[in-house]
Amino acid sequence: MKKIIFGVLAAGMSIGAFAQSAEAPVIKPGDTWDYKDTVEKGPSGWTQTQNELTVLRATASTIYYTTKTVDSTQAPKEAYAGLDWSRMRSINGTETVVNKPLTFPLKPGKSWEVSYTEQHPNKLHNYEQWDTQYKVVGFETVEVPAGKFSAIKIEGEGKWVAEVAPATTVVAGAQSVQNSITSVSQINKTGAVTATGRVYRVFWYVPDVKRMVKSVEEYYGSNGVRNERYTEELVSFKLSD
Repeated sequence: MKKIIFGVLAAGMSIGAFAQSAEAPVIKPGDTWDYKDTVEKGPSGWTQTQNELTVLRATASTIYYTTKTVDSTQAPKEAYAGLDWSRMRSINGTETVVNKPLTFPLKPGKSWEVSYTEQHPNKLHNYEQWDTQYKVVGFETVEVPAGKFSAIKIEGEGKWVAEVAPATTVVAGAQSVQNSITSVSQINKTGAVTATGRVYRVFWYVPDVKRMVKSVEEYYGSNGVRNERYTEELVSFKLSD
């Protein structure tokens, strides 16, 4: 077992080894990455945990892995992803890619798109449509708790469109008439309206790590204000021989 902790792959590592392109890595059972995950929601919501991801097996199309919070007594969760670490879930009854940070081989200027529409994703929206364009920007030095790395930077920018479902509200009040009080209620109905927002994602991938050493995902509401930010930074990793 090869174990690398705290930046053995430093920024001085030659970029020439993957200057032309980075091929898909060979993922093996036992490959493990520890990340510090920071979640920011709204103006004051903030949480931070350290989570460990370990590969169970890799087939010709899928990576099966476990995730668990470090020092937690709860059993690990088992999940799967594409060989490019794409995330998938059921959309309208069909397994659909919702995030695709990598498409191998990676080389500067390469781009791809992820688009999908989901009917009735929650009680407030009739549908949501997500469109994100990804592009390999180039090479950049990034520093995380595991150390400093020369990484391939990928950016994803896009937008979401949602139809807000019609709503009915009841406004209650009281009215005084000739020394008597009568309760009054008013029913207000609003039709379906369209809301839009943006999404920004950025990933720093290091071939010798076989995965991203850092990622940031931001979601903006229709008022142009960021609602959520998710940051993942590599703390340590170990790769099977």
